[in-house]
Amino acid sequence: MWATLLFGHKNRLQIDLGDLQTEKETLASFLKSDLNLSVTTSDNKVILDSEKLSVLELQRVVAKYVHRHNLSRTHWVSVKDRTVQINRFKGASDKKKEKHKKNKPYQSLTQSWGL
Repeated sequence: MWATLLFGHKNRLQIDLGDLQTEKETLASFLKSDLNLSVTTSDNKVILDSEKLSVLELQRVVAKYVHRHNLSRTHWVSVKDRTVQINRFKGASDKKKEKHKKNKPYQSLTQSWGL
């Protein structure tokens, strides 16, 4: 107990990327530059060791990353214990939904006024 008071206690925080494994390296470099911490990656997780960073502060930074990389329409950020999770909205797809336009019949001005 005295050792943790003397030397400080490092929090091991992790980020669960969910289905965003392709964003692992980009998120790691974003966290390194934004938080000035050492970041390690494994499988679909990013792991940070910090004495001062809380899980809620990490959630805020990850939410900023999700927003800046245009992922906020399909993903949201939550916290469970010491893990920040990036979750996909239900029904969200990777492809942008195309707006279906109805083909309206063309009417000239005289037809619309009944002339």
